[in-house]
Amino acid sequence: MAQRRSAGTAGCAPGGVAGGGADSYRAAMTFARLVAAAFAAALPLAVASAQTKPTLRVFLLAGQSDMEGHGVVDLADARDYNGGKGTMARFLADPSVAARWPELRRPDGGWHVRDDVFVRYVAEHGTVKAGPLSVGFAVYDDAHHFGPELGLGRQLGRRWQDPVLLVKTAWGGKCLAVDFRPPGAGGAVGPYYTRMLADYRAALTALPREFAQLAAGCEPDLQGVIRFQGWNDGCDDAAAAAYHENLVQLILDVRAELGDDTLPFVVGETGNMDNATLRQGQRDGCADPRVGPYVRFVPTRDFLRRPEESPNTGHGHHWFGNGESYLRVGDALGAAIGELVAQRMAWRASRRRAEQGAQAHGRAADRAGR
Repeated sequence: MAQRRSAGTAGCAPGGVAGGGADSYRAAMTFARLVAAAFAAALPLAVASAQTKPTLRVFLLAGQSDMEGHGVVDLADARDYNGGKGTMARFLADPSVAARWPELRRPDGGWHVRDDVFVRYVAEHGTVKAGPLSVGFAVYDDAHHFGPELGLGRQLGRRWQDPVLLVKTAWGGKCLAVDFRPPGAGGAVGPYYTRMLADYRAALTALPREFAQLAAGCEPDLQGVIRFQGWNDGCDDAAAAAYHENLVQLILDVRAELGDDTLPFVVGETGNMDNATLRQGQRDGCADPRVGPYVRFVPTRDFLRRPEESPNTGHGHHWFGNGESYLRVGDALGAAIGELVAQRMAWRASRRRAEQGAQAHGRAADRAGR
C-alpha cells in the first residue's frame, strides 16, 4: 500500500509523500453520486419537467487574496494610493481603452451593473455580498475595490444569453499545501478545502432568498471552477515543489465531491511572483494526463504592472492593486473557462449523437432479425 501523507504542519509546508487513500475516497464518492443519480432518474415527471427551465450557469471561483480582490477602482490619495496611478478609473480614462471595455463605465462616470451576471461572496469578515455584478465584490466593504470576477463576468456575460452566477470563495494568506489540502493528497484535509465546498453549497441553498427570480425561473448547473491562488505556497520551497501533485489531487477530489468527472477547471498563474518552481507546478498540474482535457492553465505574467505605475506600490502580493492587472486577469480566466465549457458541450453532444445512432442501428438490426 502506498504511504499516506502525514498531517499538515504549521504554515504552508506539506506533509510526506502522496497517499494511497485517494482512489478509495474518490471511488466511494463516485458510488454515492451514482446512487443519487439512480434515485433522481426515478423521480416523478413533474420534477423532470422542471429540468426544461433555462439554465443558470454557475461557476465556482476559489483562491486566496488575489481572488478576494485588491484591484483599486478609483481611490487617489497620494500617500496610500500613489495619487491614483494604475486604478481602473485611470486605465479607462483613455478613450481608446474605454472603447474596448464598454461594459464597465456609464456615460455619467458611474459603474455599470450587469443584469445577466450575478455574484455571491461571503467575505472573510462575514459580510454576505449577493447581487448583480459590478464593482465592490471584493474583500473590503466598499465600492472602491474589485477582483477577477469583474473581467471574468464580462467574458461569460458576452458568451451566453443564459444568466450566470459566480460563487466566489476566497480567503487571504491561504496555501494549497495545508489550508486547501484535498483528501487525495493525504494527511489532514485543509479546512478551506471543506469551507470552499460548504460555501458553494450554501450559495445554492440561498438562491431562493438571495436571487428569487433566478431560483424560480432557472435550473442551476455547475459549469466550471476557476482557481487563482498560489502566493503562500510560493513562500515555502516544499509547498512550491508539491504544487503540481496537490493541484491534480484537488481537481480530482472536487470533481468526485461534486459528481462530475470532467468538470472544467481553469487555473490562473501566480504571475506576480518570481517563483519559477511554483508557476511550473501550476502549469504541469493542468497538463497532467490524470485530469483530462478540460483543464487549462492561464498565463498571467504579462498582466503585471510596475509598482510605480500602480496604486499600492508595496503590495506585490496583490498585484500592486493595479486595476488593469485585475481586469486583464479576470478577462483571460473568463475566456478560458468559456472555451472549455463550449468544448465539453460539443463533446457531450457528439457522444449523444453516437449513442443515439448506435441505438437506432440496434433497433434496425432487431427488426431485421424478426
